[in-house]
Parts: sequence; structure tokens; C-alpha cells
Amino acid sequence: MAETITQLKTSQLPQLHLPRNPGIALDLDWALSVQANTSAIERRAKTLPGRRSVKKDFQAAWLLKALTCIDLTTLSGDDTAGRVRRLCAKARQPVRADILDALGVSGITTGAVCVYHDMIETAVEALEGTGIPVAAVSTGFPAGLSPLHLRIQEIEESVKSGAREIDIVISRRHVLSQNWQALYDEMRAFRDACGDAHVKAILATGELGSLRNVARASLICMMAGADFIKTSTGKESVNATLPVSLTMIRAIRDYFEATGHHVGYKPAGGISKAKDAVTYLALMKDELGNRWLQPDLFRFGASSLLNDIERQLEHHVTGAYSASYRHPMG
Repeated sequence: MAETITQLKTSQLPQLHLPRNPGIALDLDWALSVQANTSAIERRAKTLPGRRSVKKDFQAAWLLKALTCIDLTTLSGDDTAGRVRRLCAKARQPVRADILDALGVSGITTGAVCVYHDMIETAVEALEGTGIPVAAVSTGFPAGLSPLHLRIQEIEESVKSGAREIDIVISRRHVLSQNWQALYDEMRAFRDACGDAHVKAILATGELGSLRNVARASLICMMAGADFIKTSTGKESVNATLPVSLTMIRAIRDYFEATGHHVGYKPAGGISKAKDAVTYLALMKDELGNRWLQPDLFRFGASSLLNDIERQLEHHVTGAYSASYRHPMG
């Protein structure tokens, strides 16, 4: 176990700073040449859960890695300052101290805390001194249908309040109507409004109609300067899936090979089991390599996922499964 955990610690050492994706000029010929073989993608996706099975110490190490890549999220209409402070406490100490002591690790935190605009200052205060960034959803989340100037202003206000990451939602109508210039211009405006804050482009893939649209929208958003592309708001009827993830990850790979610019990936919505987290990490490793297993290039948008990971880690330590109430979010 000690050797496996040492490998985990090594993988969490500070990385060389990667320059942000500056974007490129819109290349419609490239974008329109992108296709997606849906049947082949779905066949490949079906093989993923069974191809990478890790057990014992190796599973514990992968689950600890997954913890560091979680954007711990609360996006409910009844959010309160107290709930956000409890969530931030969980982000600072995502796993009970006795479990971490048994595993021989310390200093594990989540990748970020994601909240609505009104809760940014509360989260920033609760996370002061930790280095954990606050992410805010913006641009008329989740529908993205408010006037453009208000969406841009919302981004600017969130950055002023202390958000270091902004999760924006694109206008799905631009994709559905194939208005790629409008999508590019909108994404570019959002990127500029973020300033130094990193921008994650939420594609709401469950509402885009086809994997080809997902692939093209992914590429257009990266051309416009997105630092991350993200599957879903978590509010759609269909959120993160393996076929969609494979499509988006391969778009990231194509963009990197063509431009040399790194873009991150964030699956969100519907990922609640530890075994699913390992599958997504294995997919990233297979398709993009180890560098994309770091929190600056990979995140889960989740909350209940953390509970199941902590429960699995306790099972690894004790040999028995605990009740879920032993792992509260705050």
C-alpha cells in the first residue's frame, strides 16, 4: 500500500504551469469536416467499464486521485450560507481523518467548490488559505437564454466576487441551427469577460441532438478559448455519458495535436458511484495520457460521488461497508 500511495503523492506534486488555451481563429473548414461514427463510439463506450478493473491498494489510490478532481457542487434553489460553509468544510477534509490515517495520506482536498453567484463570497471566505478555487455557474445557468449583455455582466460580477473559475452555458440554438460563427463569437465574448478566471464551457450535450453536433460544438468552443469543455449543467434529462465523453475527449486530443494547446474536460451530472469515477479516469488515461489526470485538466462535476468514494475507502480500510449516514456532506 505504501508504494501505491507514494505513486499517488508523486502524481499530485505541483505541475509545470500550463499556459491557458488562447484559442485560434475560427476554422469552419476544420469544424465542418468533423464527423462522429455513433455506432463505433457506442461500441467502444460499452467496453470501457469492464476493461479497466483495479482492486485493493490500486483501487484506493485511484479513488483518492478522483477526490482531488471533484468540483464539489451545490446548485439548489434552497442553498443557504450554512449549507455552502458545510460543503466547503467537506472540500477541505473530504475523507474522515481516521480513514486517511489508515491509508497513510494527508492533505487531500477536492479540486474546487462550485456554487451560484450569490454564494461566491461565502465560499471564498470559507476556503481562505486552502488554495481551493471557487467556481461559479454563470450566463443564465442552466438555460442560457438571458440577454447576452446580462450574461456577460454576470460573468464580470462573479469574477469581482472572487470566483477563479466560471462555468458558462452555451446557447444550444446556435448548435442546433448550425450557426457556428455565432457560437464562436459568444464563447469568445465569455472568455474575454472572464479575464484571468478560467472558463468552462457547458455544452448541455443531452440537448444537442447528435454526437456530431457535440464534436463540432466542442471544437468551436476550444477555438474560441475555452479552458475546459463540460458535458452538462446537471439539469438536463441526459447528462454525462461515456459515448459523449469519448466524443469530447477525442475532440480535445485533435485540438491539442493541431495547436499544442491543452484543454480540460469535465463530465457532470449522473456520476455518483466510485466505480464510475475510476472508469472515467481510465478513459482519460487511455485517450489523453497521464497529464490529463491532474485537476487542472480534469474535473468531475458532482456531490454525491464523494460520499460513495469515502464509503469505498472505509471498506478498503476496515473490510466492511458502512451506512451512508456515516459520510455526511457537512
